[in-house]
Amino acid sequence: MTENLTTTAAGGATRTLLMCGAVAGPLYIVVVLLQMLTRDGFDISRYPASMLSNGDQGWIQIANFAVSGLLFMAGAVGLHRARGPAGRGGTWGPRLVGVFGAGMVAAAFFSADPADGFPPGTPLGPPTSMSTHGMVHLLVSGVAFLALIAACFAFGRRFAAAGHRGWAALSTLIGVLFLAAWISIFTIQGSRVANVAFALAIALVMAWTSLLAAYRLTRPGAAARA
Repeated sequence: MTENLTTTAAGGATRTLLMCGAVAGPLYIVVVLLQMLTRDGFDISRYPASMLSNGDQGWIQIANFAVSGLLFMAGAVGLHRARGPAGRGGTWGPRLVGVFGAGMVAAAFFSADPADGFPPGTPLGPPTSMSTHGMVHLLVSGVAFLALIAACFAFGRRFAAAGHRGWAALSTLIGVLFLAAWISIFTIQGSRVANVAFALAIALVMAWTSLLAAYRLTRPGAAARA
């Protein structure tokens, strides 16, 4: 009797963690979209979403980073518990998602610098110098993005080994697209097309991460394996 209750509790905890991961991506995307429509002077083709952390309403994006990051970290724990048989993709994939979530939380504490007229009142053009918190923001963002790209390939390899070709192809494709979009903002700096492509790639990879948690959540027996 005690063993059955323990198994049920473990399964319920895993489901809750996976539900956190499933809502993390949509929550972040919706909050950013609402700010794009309401924040004066913000243009996604000119500014990354991280710059929404500045200004009188910057607390909204700061909270978005913190809450979404914590949800991704919780989802990573759920993915680890429901990963099934051992394997590198099954072990490292959830860990890398957790690193991404931690990077989002760190981005809440270290905001990007204002630049190029945003928020309103900021001088046009790039900043003449970068603050310490701005440099830390770039560092943690880079680590988070690299971790999420690696997670795509780790899960792609794991799905391929398990014979789930659709998920394997999707995971690998999203990893490639996100990496290409990230590189493009450095190789063609100032390109509005590249900026929009990168914003879409971030939304896509976050949606993939949440879909992955939802997939694990709906798999029969996933919670029992926890």
